[in-house]
Amino acid sequence: MASGDTITSSEYIQHHLTNLTFGRLPDGSWGIAHSAAEAKAMGFWALHLDSLFWSVGLAALFSYFFYKAAQNATAGVPGKLQNFVEMMVDFVEDSVKGSFSGRNPLIAPLALTVFCWVFLMNLMDLVPVDLIPRIAAEIGIGHMKIVPTTDPNITFGLALGVFALIIYYSIKIKGVGGFVHELTGMPFQTENVALKPVFFVINLFLEGVNLIAKPISLSLRLFGNLYAGEMIFILIALMYGSGIVMGLFGGALQFVWAVFHVLVITLQAFIFMTLTIVYLDMAHNEH
Repeated sequence: MASGDTITSSEYIQHHLTNLTFGRLPDGSWGIAHSAAEAKAMGFWALHLDSLFWSVGLAALFSYFFYKAAQNATAGVPGKLQNFVEMMVDFVEDSVKGSFSGRNPLIAPLALTVFCWVFLMNLMDLVPVDLIPRIAAEIGIGHMKIVPTTDPNITFGLALGVFALIIYYSIKIKGVGGFVHELTGMPFQTENVALKPVFFVINLFLEGVNLIAKPISLSLRLFGNLYAGEMIFILIALMYGSGIVMGLFGGALQFVWAVFHVLVITLQAFIFMTLTIVYLDMAHNEH
């Protein structure tokens, strides 16, 4: 959308909520969608290029700074970057010690990666909503969403990665038989041979729902909170085109919401990390 176009409020909101989508166009060719309708028509196999770009870019940024801190680590007087990284490592280590009862060297690095990566993706919500989309429009890119965690594809991808680890460690620690028994042997138990098949089905249904609910709740919680936050920023931005008084009020309102939103983005990253640790702890328990 060109920077000089005049659009309605609904078009402005729709534009900011549409991803830069690559997929199969109605004529059978492959390319980038030019509207929300075209993006929707591309179906399941479409790629959200902006979400992929920003999520991978932020992961690379996190990895670079932590790698640089590790390379320059010293036992003497630490620099600012080393101090920050050590503070983050201590914070995550305390969280793991408090929530994970097993022994697995993967959990702490995974928790650190999850927290920092989700936090950085959430932090993009504090960038002014029109800044990067306007720059993108100047170079011919029609849509640009910069908050990856407002895209359910990203949050479900993260949650399914955690879910895969839950299944893997559940089978590795308990064995296939132990994992199946965990799904079918609780919460209802009986010594009656005739009732065992009935309880088997009931337990499998209840525990299966409980298992599937983990990645769904993990992803939707993060997506819902960040999507709502982004929507509020977009609605406040609409006030800037309604005169000087409303513009000033919108600026003050946006500052207040941004300060509050700092707590939201940090809390959501912490919750995602903590639930990841707790779910993996449950996968390691053999009771």
